[in-house]
Amino acid sequence: MKALSYFSIVFLLFQCNNPSQKDALEPQGDLVITNVNVLTMLDDQVLQNYAVIVEEGVIKKLEPAANIDTSAFQQVIDGNGKYLLPGLSEMHAHIPHPDGENDRIEETLFLYLSNGITTIRGMLGHPYHLELREKVENGTTLGPRIYTSGPSFNGNTVQTVDEAVNKAKEQKQAGYDFLKLHPGIKLEVFDAIVNTANEVGIDFAGHVSVDVGIVHALESGYASIDHVDGYLEGLVPESANVNPGENGFFGYNFAKLVDMERLPVLIEMTSENQVWVVTTQSLFTRWASPESADVYLTQPEMHYMPASTLESWKESKNNLISGENYTADQWEKMMDTRKEIIRQLSGTGLLLLGSDAPQVFNVPGFSIHHEIDALQDCGLSNFEILQTGTSKPAVFFEKQGEFGTVETGASADMVLVSGNPLEDLDYLQQPLGVMIRGKWMDREFLDKELQKIAGESSDL
Repeated sequence: MKALSYFSIVFLLFQCNNPSQKDALEPQGDLVITNVNVLTMLDDQVLQNYAVIVEEGVIKKLEPAANIDTSAFQQVIDGNGKYLLPGLSEMHAHIPHPDGENDRIEETLFLYLSNGITTIRGMLGHPYHLELREKVENGTTLGPRIYTSGPSFNGNTVQTVDEAVNKAKEQKQAGYDFLKLHPGIKLEVFDAIVNTANEVGIDFAGHVSVDVGIVHALESGYASIDHVDGYLEGLVPESANVNPGENGFFGYNFAKLVDMERLPVLIEMTSENQVWVVTTQSLFTRWASPESADVYLTQPEMHYMPASTLESWKESKNNLISGENYTADQWEKMMDTRKEIIRQLSGTGLLLLGSDAPQVFNVPGFSIHHEIDALQDCGLSNFEILQTGTSKPAVFFEKQGEFGTVETGASADMVLVSGNPLEDLDYLQQPLGVMIRGKWMDREFLDKELQKIAGESSDL
């Protein structure tokens, strides 16, 4: 397989001053969504024909619709026959910054919102993201709630114990939400990061470096392991006598060497250490699949990406699947293994929804629906999948009751869809409306803004 850097992420960003988006930031007054079926995500039951009252960006009350006099509200949204649920979380997002090649910040945030994503966890931080997090929180920038890491910890940026200690302290002091770990970190440096993070009180999450390995990673108490990284390699028996550094793309080279009888131990360790796992399975069904890049280039969501980004994605995919060691059979074996790992991890209750976007053929917002499809292929139920993107992220952030559920006192971050997602998750793909902190964006508004982004992309 040809060498391909995982970090060849092309960020898409462009800062705009869009009058219609500014309008969406203005206070809209008290409102009620009435005659709607509510999936609160407190359980798997549906409240039928309810009214949800929103005041000052917060859910004030849930009542049977028959009990509510709608004439008292400044805005009334008729939800008759429709379904309301909490906004989704994208737990492995990438956020542009002003130093990027294409500075499309507000567009990228809107792509997430337009797909019902009201919370994102930025996995490659930049100092600007601290400012952006504040702008979104105080309502001066339209976007999903932001949690952000600091700049990457990897084999190049932290090569010594002293560097690890100093940078971990600096990022805590700067106000980042967690430390992002990328590959290439030496074991002693990793342990210094962990010790310092525990000392100053900041989480760490991301990749599992080869020198660290999945067992030590789990014992060290990651907040989350992303991409299910390290698990496949952890299934390779010692008798295989492999060089750990020759694992390839997330263990691809070792796919035919795995011993699945080793998996229950890793699952038990994950549960005992309460390490969350972000799946990003769509990264593998799309970037790493043997299908031609041309298949993905024709998909409608690609209209929101600049031509230069699409060309880069095509090259990245072609490089990956044209290597001399790449075969469809090997990819299928890797995917079968990953599906079983994810299926068994689901029993821990520690899975989180994340797709890694923008990344090769994973368009921000739209890729979360590909991730949902991939989790269905792993055997998860619709309710389990919805939990990974709603109530579970709130538990992860220790924000239960603040978002991720439709309940009194929670932030009014909700999605209105035309059918019951417990029966068909495809209903999430074209939301009829999205509410973020009480600000309502209907389908007409979403489409209008998406058309502008498509037009701007075609001009780049």
